Amino acid sequence: MSALQLINTAHAPAQPWRNGGGSTRELFTWPAGGPWQMRISVADITQDGPFSAFAGVDRWFAVLQGAGVVLNLPGQHALALTTDSAPQHFAGEAAPGCSLIAGDTRDLNLMVVRTAGQGEMLSAQAHQPWRHAAPLRALFCTGPVALQIDGAPPQALPGCTLALATQAAHQRWALHSLPPGARACWLAFTPHASPP
Repeated sequence: MSALQLINTAHAPAQPWRNGGGSTRELFTWPAGGPWQMRISVADITQDGPFSAFAGVDRWFAVLQGAGVVLNLPGQHALALTTDSAPQHFAGEAAPGCSLIAGDTRDLNLMVVRTAGQGEMLSAQAHQPWRHAAPLRALFCTGPVALQIDGAPPQALPGCTLALATQAAHQRWALHSLPPGARACWLAFTPHASPP
């Protein structure tokens, strides 16, 4: 079993957006040492405005804290997302308009360059095991949790921390507890095979 890498949101510097509507904290990027092809980040949205466009990128978006947002995706009805909503998957080119429902909102983002691999983000619930073929797997939760991997003893994780493993294919991950009001998400990334 590969060791868990723990990345606390508070230790990631906030990078203000050029439009002044919020900031992003980059938690993890792949590959190391070059332009990212997969990125996991937490963003704090403080005012209405459009998302930045990311050509050739698939995005997943989940509300972590706050009242939530309304996204206006091209060709679709306005979509209200709250902490109870499933993560939303959309094309980075879409660059939806974003309106705050009632005040500042914090969200979790997974971005994957389509030519680099496949990603996924799912809501995590206590006592509902999660298996996935992806080698890179992660958990983010806004509150403290206990994560068990396969038959190992449960590991206590602090809140607002990304727990990530890079050799986790087919492992059984399970939350033993989830504090009331906390939001937890599973994340997965499978790189495409390198060309010969």
